Amino acid sequence: MRTSFAIIGALATLCLPAQAEDIAGFYAGKTIRIIVGIGVGSGFDINARVLARHLPAHLPGHPSVIVQNQPGAGSATMTNQLYASGPFDGTVIGACFSGLPMAPLLQPASVRFDATRLNWIGSTNRESNIMYVWHDSPFASLDDLRSKQMIVGAQGPGSTQYDYPVLATHLFGMKFKVITGYESTPKIHLAMERGEVHGTLANWSTIKAIASDWVRDRKIRMLAQFGLRPHPDLADVPMFLDVAKTEADRQALLLEVARLEFGRPFFVPPNVPAERVEAIRRAFDATMADKDFLAEAEKLKVDVDPLTGEQVADLIAQLYRTPADVVARVRAAMESR
Repeated sequence: MRTSFAIIGALATLCLPAQAEDIAGFYAGKTIRIIVGIGVGSGFDINARVLARHLPAHLPGHPSVIVQNQPGAGSATMTNQLYASGPFDGTVIGACFSGLPMAPLLQPASVRFDATRLNWIGSTNRESNIMYVWHDSPFASLDDLRSKQMIVGAQGPGSTQYDYPVLATHLFGMKFKVITGYESTPKIHLAMERGEVHGTLANWSTIKAIASDWVRDRKIRMLAQFGLRPHPDLADVPMFLDVAKTEADRQALLLEVARLEFGRPFFVPPNVPAERVEAIRRAFDATMADKDFLAEAEKLKVDVDPLTGEQVADLIAQLYRTPADVVARVRAAMESR
């Protein structure tokens, strides 16, 4: 009988619901790393460092959060490594270009990850992306790009600095020469001042954060804005979507421009325990409403218009349902270099 009762007791224990993990106990005393797939001093880097200063207050156990940079291949170097090697315990967060989730569709040879399997934590901002040139360049409008070649400084495929000019060349016959290999937008800005390149592309929030004096002193000329809607600060800057004259062209542009809706995305690798993913997501959401975070972001001219991790994941899933012929057309443009 004792044996029978022991067996029954063991079976009853197995049937009990699993104990919830002590998330605070796990994170207490630990350090979380935010790995930024873009160089130091970029708008993405500044954004991640502001987040890192305020996220610990909202994480269970209040771990430390530090920022490291691993630029390369439009954030794919960092993402490939985290996807393959982790760690998978919720102690590392990736911060990537907004184009990174589309890389498996558009540059499949350079990636070794599935964007739909990454655990998206959230995005701090929807973005508008600006194409701009140095004030004494020979470009006054988009029409000039049909007769003159613009030399563009870029970090690499996956960045708007690369993808948008390449797509415009392929779809609309505009003349761009894209020079890659710059680690960050500030380094491209130095190249603009030296006359090595005519201009580049960057998020409007980045320009305000690192080059507001250029805007004030009219050192740059804005040729176009990329986005799903005009930015209220940029009423006089034409929308690049208006260049599309056919539905096929518009769909191809939308596949690339839609990434700006999750302009500053963060993720953790796959296979992180669900409870820890949930804890980081909710801490991110709380940080986005934190008055101290918002005050520092405003001081540094970092725009905040957040999306939750669930919203980012849903948008990415929608993009992966884009018709195959549209994806193939955009991929051909990316491979045309």
